[in-house]
Amino acid sequence: MELSKSSRHSKITGDFAESLVLYWLSKYGFECAAVDHTGIDLIARNPQNNELLGISVKSRSRNIGKESDSVSITNDNFEKAAEACKAFGCVPYFAIVVDAGDKITAFILSMAELEKIAPKGEKTCSWKMTAKYIEQYRANPNIVVFEFHHQTHRWFA
Repeated sequence: MELSKSSRHSKITGDFAESLVLYWLSKYGFECAAVDHTGIDLIARNPQNNELLGISVKSRSRNIGKESDSVSITNDNFEKAAEACKAFGCVPYFAIVVDAGDKITAFILSMAELEKIAPKGEKTCSWKMTAKYIEQYRANPNIVVFEFHHQTHRWFA
């Protein structure tokens, strides 16, 4: 069944992804808050090492047949995150949240790690979402990965 998403779905997806990452960090003891600032969406303190993270959340909601499409992040996002983190004294991080098929997967990693794994091209960096790459991300100790599997049992007729 092809989904017909609402006209505001991209905005709602972004808000949901930010809240999901904020919730997950809080659940694991991070003191964190959403911020309304160019370049970062969340600030969080890691309770293990006291590192202060400035997190830019990137989210996508994929249609059926597009689940493996890469997430493109424009190069200006890196500069904006770096500037915001400089102003707040944080380490720049990215959270990439993808709703595809029957699961929502989130990846949290430092900007430095993202630049190693998905180097910037002429205009964007490309976060690959094929099964091969997802397994590599899961095996990388520098990437936090969490996932939700979902199923709609009944929907409006």
